[in-house]
Amino acid sequence: MVQADQTVKRAALLVATLGAFLTPFMGSAVTLALPRIGQAFSMDAVLLGWVATAYLLAAAMFLVPFGKIADIHGRKRIFTYGVLTLTLASFLCAISTSGTLLICFRVLQGIGSAMIFGTGIAILTSVFPAGERGKALGINVAAVYLGLSLGPFLGGLLTQHLGWRSVFLVNVPLGLTIIALVWWQLDGEWAEARGEGFDLVGSIIYSLSLVAIMYGFSALPAMLGASLILVGVVGIVTFVWWEERVEHPVLNMALFRGNTVFAFSNLAALINYSATFAVGFLMSLYLQYVRGLSPQSAGLVMVSQPIVQAVFSPFAGRLSDRVESRTVASAGMGFTVVGLVLLAGLDDDTSLRFIVASLMLLGFGFALFSSPNTNAIMSSVEKRFYGVASATLGTMRLIGQMFSMGIVMLIFSLIMGKVEIAPENYPSLLASTNLAFTIFAILCFGGIFASLARGKVR
Repeated sequence: MVQADQTVKRAALLVATLGAFLTPFMGSAVTLALPRIGQAFSMDAVLLGWVATAYLLAAAMFLVPFGKIADIHGRKRIFTYGVLTLTLASFLCAISTSGTLLICFRVLQGIGSAMIFGTGIAILTSVFPAGERGKALGINVAAVYLGLSLGPFLGGLLTQHLGWRSVFLVNVPLGLTIIALVWWQLDGEWAEARGEGFDLVGSIIYSLSLVAIMYGFSALPAMLGASLILVGVVGIVTFVWWEERVEHPVLNMALFRGNTVFAFSNLAALINYSATFAVGFLMSLYLQYVRGLSPQSAGLVMVSQPIVQAVFSPFAGRLSDRVESRTVASAGMGFTVVGLVLLAGLDDDTSLRFIVASLMLLGFGFALFSSPNTNAIMSSVEKRFYGVASATLGTMRLIGQMFSMGIVMLIFSLIMGKVEIAPENYPSLLASTNLAFTIFAILCFGGIFASLARGKVR
């Protein structure tokens, strides 16, 4: 029985880790391809932002509902469907014939990713006991950053030598490998909420509210944008009111109301991702447009951040098994603030060594923050809420990433306008980049206090 348990643990760790690698690898690789995609389909800066944002929006819309569905019907099943959907969508992205089609298939990729995000960490938390969980989550987070690390390098390499479509095609064999491993290696199923009802009304209100808010960001400063954001905020308030009253809520508000560690750890994650996600998008445009680097060279510069994250994440995960998570995670937020402040001063001849050092500092800060914060969240809830807790954390991450891109698209709309990025627009691109990093640094500084306010896990 002990051997069987060890076999399941190893299989779960392998499958969840590969799944954790797949989605960030795809996301960071696509970032390096964006300038070429923009040229191929004559897309302006704001529309180009939607190639990244459509994926995030779809993933955020469906993450909490799929987390609950996984708790009811089985986490392994939903995880498998997710990898299958993401693999198919990657192939469709590769054969897109227009910018509009590409954005539509990116939405499908986001739906597949929601199924993976909402179940991977929950499977690990179901299989590993409390004393081993930090190490397993640290390995899982390291896989995320390995995907982020290889993404810029391989994305730049593929884009430069084989074209931007190859960035999507490379996900297909990896996705098929994960599906084969799940079917042949991962025995058992986890569904502690089996038999509970599913809150369809709440899921619809929640999803449409996110769409309204995000589309509103890109439509500003027009009145339509402000109206949509207002509708979205009212929708979120309605969603919270509904969830408090329905018998089987898709998102259990009691987890936030009666659990300080859970509430503030999720808030810290939301702020951290809001302040850091668009760094890759901005650096890709800055390095390839303003500095004139090739996709491959830009990828080599950008790879410095996630490599540091991958190296230090397992260490931070193990540390959080012994030291209070809020201490480690808050220190990580502090390092991240310093990295963002340094990048806020970029100009058209900033030393590449300075840029690499700043990105490495960001990577170190995020490594210290992420796995201890994840450990705090998953250790603060009962087993039957693992899927919802995992999906809630994933939602904070995705909403944060969405807001990060929303801030950038708003800045682009106000400073650059809806124009293609050409040499005459490089000064306004640089001004937009500096303003975005300044806002992100202020946001992340505020996040330190949310991280400290969570209280003790143990």
